[in-house]
This record gives sequence, structure tokens and C-alpha cells, in this order.
Amino acid sequence: MRWLQRHIRPEQVREFSLLLLIVLAVLIFGSLIDGYYTSRTFNRIAASVAIITVVAVGQTLVVLTRGIDLSVGSIVGCTAYFAGAMIAAHKGMSPILAVLIAVALGTLMGAINGVLVAFGRVPPIIVTLGSLAIFRGILIDYSGAKTVTTDSLPSWLIDLPRLTFVTIGNLDIRAMFALAVAIVVLFQLGTSFLNAGRQFYAMGSNPDAAHLIGLPTRRIQFSAFVLSGALSGLAGFMFLARFGSITVEAARGLELQVVAAVVVGGVNIFGGSGTVVGAMLGAIMIGTLEQSLFRLQISEFWRDAILGLLILLAVASDAVILDRLRALWARTDLKLVSTAAPEAER
Repeated sequence: MRWLQRHIRPEQVREFSLLLLIVLAVLIFGSLIDGYYTSRTFNRIAASVAIITVVAVGQTLVVLTRGIDLSVGSIVGCTAYFAGAMIAAHKGMSPILAVLIAVALGTLMGAINGVLVAFGRVPPIIVTLGSLAIFRGILIDYSGAKTVTTDSLPSWLIDLPRLTFVTIGNLDIRAMFALAVAIVVLFQLGTSFLNAGRQFYAMGSNPDAAHLIGLPTRRIQFSAFVLSGALSGLAGFMFLARFGSITVEAARGLELQVVAAVVVGGVNIFGGSGTVVGAMLGAIMIGTLEQSLFRLQISEFWRDAILGLLILLAVASDAVILDRLRALWARTDLKLVSTAAPEAER
């Protein structure tokens, strides 16, 4: 038990079990779908996972601070459409500038949420539920019911989803998936080893205590929403590159997939615990289910119902199983301390 406590956190139990569930799901779907074990299947899942993962990283930061961002789907849709319209109007625009425009717009939207939550003291679920509808309404008004079509976009953007970062055997790792992995690694290291990253956990674990010891709790909460918006803006550009044709319905419902990825990945919906890597594992699970159920011709209604069920199961396991595990390990710690004290006195 002492070895387990020293090397494995309770939250990692979810991540290990989720990894096993992903393997099990792949085996089950492979037995049900002909030609499932191909590079084409992997690339379809990876393309979906890449977008969900990038948004889930930002969502993780918000959830760690005891918040939630329900507006991410609308931010992705807005940035995808706006960036697409700008690129279509200026075909000579550089790729870097196009990405910066999408990220800047997403950052602005995230900052609006952050100001209202952190400084306006409005509950996050109320703010982001409202901004979800407002941002989508702005998109509808801005678009004028027009669609950004693939034939209006430059070739470099259309070819981006097929850009290969590295080839392993017969498997091509696409650049967009590699970018998502790089973002996960960057934020995992940041939240694990940097003081600024650890502050998200400190605030989520006990906001009052964090404030008493001098942590800038409002700035931390504001930063979480800003980063969530910025990453959603980047995901909006990736969404544009993947689908090409963007309507006012772009990324509608993405927030459900992202929240499911985060909580299924072991991030405590009540804040203070979880990892970015776990969120990515959750995104892989969601992406695998989404694409595999689509191949099985399961209706979108039932796919959403399964995501909702996964969220309920994940939250329930946090409230019951992991809480009991944490309590068990805490009692074990007390026993170890009580037995070690007499020995130290001798």
C-alpha cells in the first residue's frame, strides 16, 4: 500500500482504467466493423481527437478551478467561420497570420467569459451558457446565412489535414494530431512543474485557503478562461482545415464532447484534481466511440445519449469510488505516521 501511495495518485486509477477501456473498445469495434484496423480508421479518429483534445486542454484548466466553459463549441464555430471568411477574402494571407487571427478571436471571447466570472462574480455555468447563445447569435448575424465553401479556400489549407508529420511503419501521423499531442505535453509539464500551473490546482482544491495564502484567485480564474478561449480559437482553425465548408452550425454540440472527454479522463468536476493527459485519454475514448458508432450507422441521438451516460458515470465514480479510495489512502497515511512516531522516539 505504501508503494502504491508513493507512486500512484487516486486520479491515475481512472487514467489506467480508461486506457484499458480504450483498448477494449478498439477490440470490440474491430470485431464488428470490417476493415476497422486500417490507417484510414486511425486517421479519421485522430482528426476528431485532435480538435477535441485541444479544446479539452483549455476546459481542463477551467474545471480545475471549479468552473466550466459551455461556450467552447460556439467559440470554435465563430473562429472557424471568421478565419475562413478572412482567408477566402484574402487568399494570399500567410498561414501563421490566419492561425493568429483565430487564436486572437478565441482569446477575446474567453476574456469576456473570464471578466464576468472572475471579476463580475457571476457563476461560470450561467456566464458560459449565456455566451454560448450570444456567440452563436453573433455568428449567425455576421455570416448573413452564407457558407464558407471549400472552393473559396487556398490549397495549403485544404491540404493541411493530410499533411504528415511522421510515418511509423504503414501509419502516417498527421500534423494536426501531432500538434494536439504537443499542446498536451506542454500543458502537462506546465501544470506539473511550474508554480503558475500548480496554482490552478491550489485554487480548485480550496479557493478560500488559496486566497488567504495570497494567491491571486481572480487572476487565476480569469487566466483559465482566457487560455480556454485561445485554445478553442486554435481548434476553430483546425476545424476549418478539417471540414472546409463552414456554416453557422459549425461545432454545435462540441461542448458536450469536450466536457465528456474531461470528466471521463479523470478531471474532477468539483475542481482541484486531474491531468491534461487524462483529458486527452478521454478525448481518444470519445473520438473512438464517435467515429466507430458512426461507422455502425448509430444515430446521432444515441451517440449523444452515450456521451451523456459517460459524463454521469464519470461524475458518479468521482463522487463514490475515487473519494473512498482517497479516504482509504488517507487512513493508511495516518496509521503509518502513528506507527512511525513511537519508533522515532526510541
